[in-house]
Amino acid sequence: MYAVIRSGGKQYRVSPGGSLRVERLSGEVGAKVTLGDVLLIGSDEAVRIGAPTLAGASVVGTIVAQDRAAKVMTFKQKRRKGYRRKYGHRQNYTEIRVDQIQG
Repeated sequence: MYAVIRSGGKQYRVSPGGSLRVERLSGEVGAKVTLGDVLLIGSDEAVRIGAPTLAGASVVGTIVAQDRAAKVMTFKQKRRKGYRRKYGHRQNYTEIRVDQIQG
């Protein structure tokens, strides 16, 4: 069984026992989290597609980590003008272990 969920403006395919990194969600490590924007649930027999979401469906998981991703460096330059800018960005994320798919 698998599901396609929406979190933080992105879509993820998840299955029970798997893990995923989503944009920062509130909660402590070890807390249960319920993701309600389920767009699709599929199994070996059938696929249910929401319009846009499935009513009553949810994905339940456990927060494994609240961390920050690796730094992404960005560099801007204008040729022959002596203009250079270098800056970095670290994105906050929440790592979730999927426990079950309901619905």
